[in-house]
Amino acid sequence: MPLHPQGPERAVVKLVVSGGFGVGKTTAIAAISDIPPLRTEERLTARSEPVDSLDGVEAKTTTTVAFDFGRVGWDLPDPVELYLFGTPGQPRFWSFWHHLAEGAFGAVVLADTRRLTSSFPAADFFEQLGLPFVIAVNRFPEAAPRSLGEIREAFDLDDDVPLLFCDAREPDSVAGVLLALVQHVLDTAPAAPTALLDA
Repeated sequence: MPLHPQGPERAVVKLVVSGGFGVGKTTAIAAISDIPPLRTEERLTARSEPVDSLDGVEAKTTTTVAFDFGRVGWDLPDPVELYLFGTPGQPRFWSFWHHLAEGAFGAVVLADTRRLTSSFPAADFFEQLGLPFVIAVNRFPEAAPRSLGEIREAFDLDDDVPLLFCDAREPDSVAGVLLALVQHVLDTAPAAPTALLDA
């Protein structure tokens, strides 16, 4: 799918990319962004071990402490500019998700089949918020294969919530997820404006 820099008369849409610690949010935004992405990563140290579990992501050396930001635009099927805000994954930063979600049209919840439970809170958050979301399962090479049906059951997802596999390193794969989200947002007609929950 051809991606293009920002052009005239484009709709501007804010989207959130969320999920558990180490599921690939920063990687996905960097893969698709038309601009050098803004990152707020810091190195993990021994002092964070009591609060940031590395179970399943032992090789991870950095973590997002505020948010990631990227921008991507395309002309088809309609001219659109997406502003992508990536949330931090650790529980100690969950309260910040309210700020990042404000004004968003939808969200991507990234998941890792090795640690599906780490992304349950993100799915619950957007469901409670009433914000349309899709779940994209990032394919890690060492992860045991699981079917979409198994994953949908694990998340206890409604049938109308899109669920798909992706590779957060590949721009075309990430673009497919974003297009699925945009289509889901267009197909979802909220009865009232989205209201943020109290932090």
